[in-house]
Amino acid sequence: HVQLVESGGGSVQPGGSLRLSCTGSGFIFVSAVEWIRQVDGHTCELVSRINPDGTTYYTDSFKGRFTISQDNAKNTVFLQMDNLKPEDTAVYYCTPKDTPAGARMRPMCGGFGFWGQGTQVTVS
Repeated sequence: HVQLVESGGGSVQPGGSLRLSCTGSGFIFVSAVEWIRQVDGHTCELVSRINPDGTTYYTDSFKGRFTISQDNAKNTVFLQMDNLKPEDTAVYYCTPKDTPAGARMRPMCGGFGFWGQGTQVTVS
């Protein structure tokens, strides 16, 4: 069935690194894919976006520290996070801009979309 699976989170010290993965199954990523994080179960923030042509976008606070990439053969989007700070502690989600057919949508971050279960990142 159609699903998103985020992985790679964990607990690291400030200055450490993590690499998050977002793998789609039952569909192919054809639209832009975003990494969004949720802090304290409430506040959502766009971290980065990768477009189908490979161009990328980063919210200012993540520029130079985070790198988004995509492996089409694996149908996976990655988020390399370096120089992590305590304020990066959050649950990180990925979501495609276009919802694939058959995807189960749910309310999230003030909207309604196709989300994975998220992966917890703790920096302390």
